Amino acid sequence: MRKICVITGTRAEYGLLSHLMKMIQEDPDLDLQIIATNMHLSPEFGLTFREIENDGFIINKKVEMLLSADTSSSIAKSLGLGIIGFADAIQDLSPDLIVILGDRYEMLGAASTALFFQIPVAHISGGDVTEGVYDDAIRHSITKMSHLHFTTTEEYRNRVIQLGEEPERVFNVGSIGLDNIRHLQLLSREDLERSIGFKISKKTYMVTYHPVTLEYMTAREQFSALLRALDETDAHIIFTKPNSDSNGRIIASMIDEYVNCHSDRSVAFTSLGYLRYLSALQYVDGVIGNSSSGIVEVPSFGIPTLDIGARQKGRLAASSVLHCEASYEAIAAGLSMIATNTVKASAKNTKNPYEKSDTTENIWKIIKNYPLENIIKKHFYDVKICTDK
Repeated sequence: MRKICVITGTRAEYGLLSHLMKMIQEDPDLDLQIIATNMHLSPEFGLTFREIENDGFIINKKVEMLLSADTSSSIAKSLGLGIIGFADAIQDLSPDLIVILGDRYEMLGAASTALFFQIPVAHISGGDVTEGVYDDAIRHSITKMSHLHFTTTEEYRNRVIQLGEEPERVFNVGSIGLDNIRHLQLLSREDLERSIGFKISKKTYMVTYHPVTLEYMTAREQFSALLRALDETDAHIIFTKPNSDSNGRIIASMIDEYVNCHSDRSVAFTSLGYLRYLSALQYVDGVIGNSSSGIVEVPSFGIPTLDIGARQKGRLAASSVLHCEASYEAIAAGLSMIATNTVKASAKNTKNPYEKSDTTENIWKIIKNYPLENIIKKHFYDVKICTDK
């Protein structure tokens, strides 16, 4: 049996991977291994490893790595602890292939460790560009340490090839998150409201804002501008708190303070969970902030996204995604814009560039059948560049 080890460190990432994990688990020719790490194991972030277990999965290894701080130093030290833990876990499990998704620092640790163990890595969602965060450099670094690549668009496939990866190992499969939506039984409005203890009003927004990690100490200023702009609307607000990035705790504490003062029209969640989050997108009037979900998943629900600041700069986006600077004036103007009938009507008919059929099944087939003999040895693929003479 081919041993496939899936590594997950956050609630959102697990939601994206869960259907693929189920397909691996149910395949008699595959042996699913799971390593849970980082935010999954933190009480501060909701101990979300329990969601994995509640879904019927067995976690083979837990790698503790997250320090209780969000400074640059603590993030770097957490990465170091992660590499130590991954070394022990990977040595014990001895997988045939490791599957990782995205661009977070814990996945950089996992890919680095796999490299020294000469275990091939299948990387999902390479080739994106997000110029405002260090995730961009992490994502491209993971690409160079991976051996199979699953991109969400043809543009991103071309970029992975531009990084020197052999075209026959790079597959444009579309967004795994969008594919998962088709396999989920989303909650009704009544069940969702009962689950979150919050009424969705005539105008309700989902708000998720993360620090822009390539900017120095802008989290408080930028999020204050967002809260000030939200104060001038009559909307109800569902906040989801940021990940364990540098200065994420600043935003989390500001959310708590805001909800405490506006409990009649706002609510906050450390971990809303994949099912409740996607279910809420059916009923809210828009998504506000700088989360990748606002770019990738939200357009498929026919609602607008207000993408704030530089965090997602460079990422391919649907026409329903409006961009604005991270200032009060720009955010306030953006909130007015997404509330117009013109924008709302346009969002209902937008085409999502990340949409592609059978994404999860195609990934499963490739990781099951792709020959792994000698896959570790890669050849740098040179792209021919035409220059003016």
